[in-house]
Amino acid sequence: MAVASAAPGSIFCKQLLFSLLVLILFCDACQKISLQVPSHLQAEKLVGKVNLKECLQSTSLILSSDPDFRILEDGSIYTTHDLVLSSERKSFSIFLSDSQRQEEKEIKIVLEARGKKRPKKRHTNDSVLKRSKRRWAPIPCSLMENSLGPFPQHVQSDTAQNYTIFYSISGPGVDKEPFNLFFINRDTGDIFCTRSIDREQYDQFPLYAYATTADGYAPEYPLPLLFKVEDDNDNAPYFENKVTIFTVPENCRSGTSVGKVSAIDLDEPDTLHTRLKYKILQQIPDHPKHFSIHPDTGVITTTSSLLDREKCDTYQLIMEVRDMGGQHFGLFNTGTITISLEDENDNAPYFTETSYSTEVEENRIDVEILRMAIHDQDLPNTPHSKAVYMILQGNENGNFKISTDPNTNEAVLCVVKPLNYEAHQQIVLKIGVVNEAQFAKASNSQSPTMCTTTVTVKIKDHDEGPECQPPVKVIQSKDGLPAGKELLGYKALDPETRSGEGLRYKKIRDEDNWFEINEHTGDLKTVKVLDRESKFVKDNQYNVSVVATDAGGRSCTGTLVVFLEDDNDHPPQIEKEVTICQHAQDFALLNPVDPDGPENGPPFEFALDNSASRRFTLETKDGKTAVLRARQPLDFDYYNVPIEIKDRHGFAAKHMLSVREANIRLPTQISNICDTSMSVGTLGGQGVKTQQSFEMVKGGYTLDSSKGNGHQTLESVKGAGQGGTDTGRYAYTDWHSFTQPRLGEKVYLCGQDEEHKHSEDNVRSYNYEGKGSMAGSVGCCSDRQEEEGLEFLDHLEPKFRTLAKTCVKK
Repeated sequence: MAVASAAPGSIFCKQLLFSLLVLILFCDACQKISLQVPSHLQAEKLVGKVNLKECLQSTSLILSSDPDFRILEDGSIYTTHDLVLSSERKSFSIFLSDSQRQEEKEIKIVLEARGKKRPKKRHTNDSVLKRSKRRWAPIPCSLMENSLGPFPQHVQSDTAQNYTIFYSISGPGVDKEPFNLFFINRDTGDIFCTRSIDREQYDQFPLYAYATTADGYAPEYPLPLLFKVEDDNDNAPYFENKVTIFTVPENCRSGTSVGKVSAIDLDEPDTLHTRLKYKILQQIPDHPKHFSIHPDTGVITTTSSLLDREKCDTYQLIMEVRDMGGQHFGLFNTGTITISLEDENDNAPYFTETSYSTEVEENRIDVEILRMAIHDQDLPNTPHSKAVYMILQGNENGNFKISTDPNTNEAVLCVVKPLNYEAHQQIVLKIGVVNEAQFAKASNSQSPTMCTTTVTVKIKDHDEGPECQPPVKVIQSKDGLPAGKELLGYKALDPETRSGEGLRYKKIRDEDNWFEINEHTGDLKTVKVLDRESKFVKDNQYNVSVVATDAGGRSCTGTLVVFLEDDNDHPPQIEKEVTICQHAQDFALLNPVDPDGPENGPPFEFALDNSASRRFTLETKDGKTAVLRARQPLDFDYYNVPIEIKDRHGFAAKHMLSVREANIRLPTQISNICDTSMSVGTLGGQGVKTQQSFEMVKGGYTLDSSKGNGHQTLESVKGAGQGGTDTGRYAYTDWHSFTQPRLGEKVYLCGQDEEHKHSEDNVRSYNYEGKGSMAGSVGCCSDRQEEEGLEFLDHLEPKFRTLAKTCVKK
């Protein structure tokens, strides 16, 4: 297939200024390359494109032999000004040089103006054609984006030399979307483009060309035609973000990365049309220059370490992005970015005044006396500017407190402890201030010293009442000090005169009324014997509170603590009655108590007199207690045992101890009756044991009630109505009815309570009951060894058998 050009059609002449339709004919590397172009070429327009790397892999220099044309790095050929080809053909050379390899190459470029050729018609009397081997091939053609030029691409079948051939095309851009973009001259084979093409929408068009005779015969197979749309630099790059804000710390080092800008170019990637370059057109404010940008990456960095937020906190950069590698004819756009400086604590706070003065009345507390303002150039309302105040000197007694007003950042000085004019007329304070945040040492500054100021506080005199200082005073006295003795009292002072003259004293607390007070001196006089062992004394101390009043009625209150030194004025004390059970706890534990202090208490000494030592032994344990035992089993009775007990200093007391001897054996249900102290029956009165029977005498037997009714007697239970006869005797059934429920109740409670707390009120004694009792003697619970006279127990009523079982020896 031959390639030819046709003259431009007149219907497209008005659109020549928009673009070109360029056919690039590829040839062997470094050989002649022919380009079909319009006869009229506009300035700064793409003529064609050659592959420079196929000729020389690496080029350090690219030159054009004709100044009418300029060659770019990617092989694009541009006109430098408007140009009209005076002849059908114009040629020039492209010179390539590689300085490292010492190589040079030359590419010959031939520009041919497009023209027309008349086709040969096929006659009907020609012999029948046979479809031969395909002899036409796809032409290497491309279309320049946005071109409207009527510059046909010519296709011609080889059979057209002998016959009249008609041409047609199909495919996208013809009978498919976008419709009617291309058409072909059916006689010449010239293909025309009807309107501009946007490469960003369609980058190529695969078409098919058909050659047929007038009678419809197809001597050629359909020819695939691929029209590639060459990119035109018709899209200017633009910044990706409309509003870009970067932040960078003030005082940062030179070379600190601020941020990266990026731009978008819709033209063909990896071409000069999308090779972008960045630069800063203007910095606002413009002096001094603080920023630079990498032209290829768009990374912005600082060029100085003198960024100071307090001088300028925001910079604006007018940026440009340009394609075509940044060359002046490239398309470009501009944008604005904002760089905000982050604050650092690089400015120390300082007081607005070098010294301050204020005054306050003495004894005033919780009162604000002064406010102090500061300056700080760092960012307000941040830890870099918020102040922290401290009192460095003059507040050794803690009279003052300084704080920060969160709203104004001022120092607020207050008095929190009363000031005394008589002690100080003025106080000088040294105040310091720092920030909440630690100071950031910048490269161009030194760490500051703390800013300080002085405050002179003048104290105003005030007529005040008496002072009770200290509020508590302690005096010592001996234990047992008799009535009528004087003690030094509480003393108050008038702060104006530093004396107690004219003050009047009054006692306001004296729990046991031990003292009377002297109204003028405050001294005390005892009205009772002072007793350390009194219930009103706690930890050897007895407190007396007094009030001191001046002539103006102002007063103060103080406490006088009388510390009582212990005197050994109390001998050891002991319980007067103990019980010894032969078959349970066969000893009595003596635990004396000495009301005196520890220095006058144990260890104790215990001693029996000669008469008692024949029956009992006394064994001292740990100096605090003693164990009393009978030398041999004794009769059931009470025994008076004289005992002498001495404290560690020999202060002694003789005690007559009443020892109750019991020889009791009980069933399991009420075992250890001595522990529970529940006596079935004891002899009262003379304490004499007898073997004879006893009668139940009226009003004689008593038993504690666990139900809180006090001591009940048979008489009270039976009732006054029945006792009106005053016979002095009761029947066996009366005695049984009285004792049975109460004894059963006590036995049950003792069995339920392991601590035997229900048995402490049960020891009671019987009076003499007389003669003639059917039950005989209650002495069956004693140490009697015989069982004679107990036959009546076999005939008791069922309810009384519980008591009977306790008396029968198992």
